[in-house]
This record gives sequence, C-alpha cells and structure tokens, in this order.
Amino acid sequence: MEQKDMVRLLERVAEGSVTPGDAARVLKVAPVTELGYASVDNQRGIRQGVSEVIYGEGKTAEQIIGICEAMIEAGQSRILITRLDEEKANAVDAALVPTLDYRAIARIGIVGTAPDPDGNGSVVVAAAGTSDLFVAEEAAITAEMLGNAVVRLYDVGVAGIHRLLSHAEEIADANVIVAVAGMEGALASVIGGMASCPVIAVPTSVGYGASFGGVAALLAMLNSCASGISVVNIDNGFGAGYQAHMINHVKARA
Repeated sequence: MEQKDMVRLLERVAEGSVTPGDAARVLKVAPVTELGYASVDNQRGIRQGVSEVIYGEGKTAEQIIGICEAMIEAGQSRILITRLDEEKANAVDAALVPTLDYRAIARIGIVGTAPDPDGNGSVVVAAAGTSDLFVAEEAAITAEMLGNAVVRLYDVGVAGIHRLLSHAEEIADANVIVAVAGMEGALASVIGGMASCPVIAVPTSVGYGASFGGVAALLAMLNSCASGISVVNIDNGFGAGYQAHMINHVKARA
C-alpha cells in the first residue's frame, strides 16, 4: 500500500463509508514477507510514498514471480519491474494474474496501471539521440507510474541544436527535466543553461571507444558549468525518473 492509498482509506473511515474494523484488516499487513531469496518490504509505500520496485536483472523469472505474488498478496496494486528481459517477461506474464504490461525499449514490466498525475507540474524527459531511448524511456515510464505528467523530447542532441531550441516552451514550462545523453554528454549543460528548474543529467553508455562506456559523458555532466544540475549513474533512467518524481511532488512548507 502506498502512502496516498492509506490516506484515502483513513479519509473514507472519517466519512463513514468504511468501518474502522475493515480499515484495520486492510492495514494489518506484516512489515516484511520472507521468501528465503528475498525479503519483500510491504511498508515501504507507507514510509516513502512509493512501494518497493523490483530490479529484474540477476533474478530468475521464478524469483520475480514470487516477489510479485507476495506484493499482490500484501495489497500492492501497482508493481514496477526494471531491467527485465523479454524471456523473463513472458514467463512472468504467463504466471501472474493480473497480466504484465512489458515495455521492450525500456525493459520495464508493469503490473497495474499508471495513476492520474498529481505532481506540481510536468516532468520533461529529453534524449540526445534515438540510441539513448532505452534509458530515456526507463526514466519516463518510471515517472509516469509514480504519478507524473511526462513530456518526451527525443532526438534533440547538440549535433542539431535547432531541434532542442524548437522546444524552448516545453523546457520553460517544466517543473523538472531529465536530460539523457551519451557521447560527450553536452545536452545536460545546454538544457541547464535554458531551464529555470532542476535538471537531472543521465549519462548513457552510448558512444565510440573513447566514451569509455559512458564515463566520458558522466565526467562531462559532473563538470558542467550550468547551475542546478544533478547527475545519476550511467544508464540509470530509473534513478532519474524517481528523483524527478520526488522533486515534482515536493510540498511547500511554512
């Protein structure tokens, strides 16, 4: 159960449409489900606002199925599985009820549907090239599944900077921007010089030999002269999408 689901449940108790006893039964879930190969955190959504996300790489299909079933049993209606290859996705889809929605480019599996966006504004995901889309889509889908309105700007790298400049309005209107780029990683600096919101830079492993699997882009982004840029790990679209969600849901405090 996510934090907002618990709040809605308690509101319904206050309204009288749900009895305290029924609410207690819903909330009476063990903090952890022990599966031997995994300890499923059933209360992460209540603590952090977002339920546990499954990292699929390195896990067998059977382990992923078991974790999903434990989460569903604990009342989780929305599950995100990252770094999931197609073979494992087919096995998970065949075993689970409800079925799995597999997004091949991002290598993400989804159980359930995206919530209505409830953030403070839009999250722009900008990708330098088509080769970067596997990371950009991981970021975009993650943000959408956490309740954010996402605007995609794809193939807007600095090799043809007019493509990016034609989207100046979307960049100006964004509440947070995820800039995804390989090669020399210059896109993040350019966007950082155009935007008035936080920019999350994501280096990708795309590029020829001297890009060193994304290290060149990572170092360029870390050394950016543009203000307001943070940097996540190479190819970490999920981390960028999650961070964008947190920024987009920050509430004003007195």
